[in-house]
Amino acid sequence: MDCLVHLAEISYSRVNHPDEVLSVGERHDLLVISCDTQKQQLGCSIKGLSIDPFTNIDKYEIGKDYDVKIVKLMDFGAFAELEKGLICLIHNSELGFKKSLSAKKMFKVGDIVKCRLLDIDQNKRRVAASRKLCLVNPYQAFADQYPVGTVCEGVVVNKNEYALFLKIKDTEIETFCHCSDLSFLNDPEEELNKYQKGDTLHVKVMEIKISEQKVRTSHRATLSDPFDFFKTKSVNQIITARIVKTDSKGLLVQPEDCLMNFHIKKSNIALNVADQRASRFVVGDRIDVGIQELKMADRKVILSIKLVEEMAKKEALEKYGQTDSGKQLPFKSLKETMSKAIKSKKEKK
Repeated sequence: MDCLVHLAEISYSRVNHPDEVLSVGERHDLLVISCDTQKQQLGCSIKGLSIDPFTNIDKYEIGKDYDVKIVKLMDFGAFAELEKGLICLIHNSELGFKKSLSAKKMFKVGDIVKCRLLDIDQNKRRVAASRKLCLVNPYQAFADQYPVGTVCEGVVVNKNEYALFLKIKDTEIETFCHCSDLSFLNDPEEELNKYQKGDTLHVKVMEIKISEQKVRTSHRATLSDPFDFFKTKSVNQIITARIVKTDSKGLLVQPEDCLMNFHIKKSNIALNVADQRASRFVVGDRIDVGIQELKMADRKVILSIKLVEEMAKKEALEKYGQTDSGKQLPFKSLKETMSKAIKSKKEKK
């Protein structure tokens, strides 16, 4: 009489094929586990006659390290034995700190690996383990060697449309450098296009997230900040600037002794609406502008020509006491002077 011993009933250990543990002609004691008289089928078990190794799970503790033996390699990880028949899973994400690691590429069946138990589910008879937690965390080592604020040397190993990825010298850590952290002056995307794989540049460590395995760096932070020009300036102070560009929206100017350009809105060109025309100015001209708003923490400054006119008007009011004080002065307006001259000429005729 024939009976069936299912693959899962051969051993408590993970078996891929009966040939791994059984040979044709061998004799084994069997435990009958099912009997179907209608189908004339008899189900038996070999492992049912031995002690379930999962009953020994209580001697293993979550958080402790154990040496395990690799017994099966899968696309998603590796199965390993804590002891004969007691299997744990090491998922690919728990193999190490590098991304996209593969158990098939790292191990072979029979390898002994040190792992730390992560979880034990007795109902589902599952044990999860981690090799990564038994290794020195490279991000912690990086933080010890290069704390936040440290300037170090990096090599561009990759880039995308908005950032560079740099490998820091003497480490295996790849850091993130956003295009806005490359320069104070140039357009971020244009600046990003200047760099290629293999380029070397100095960067400052700005942020380290050990638990998330992330390091953010900045090349701009290693450069002198042209915005420091305004450290000695204040609101309502008048400075001289050179006109860089004119357009329908206003003016682009660069203060003297400063490398940064600033936009003056059309509404800030003059007090008189009729004079708020960028076409009145020529590129290269030097003009006086007032600092309307200055926030060093936000790196924000608003320059205005209108402010200079307003300050001049205010000074005149304080000096002469009234807005029409100019009427007491000779040649108060060209129109009035010309009218008197024409009238006098007619009377003489």
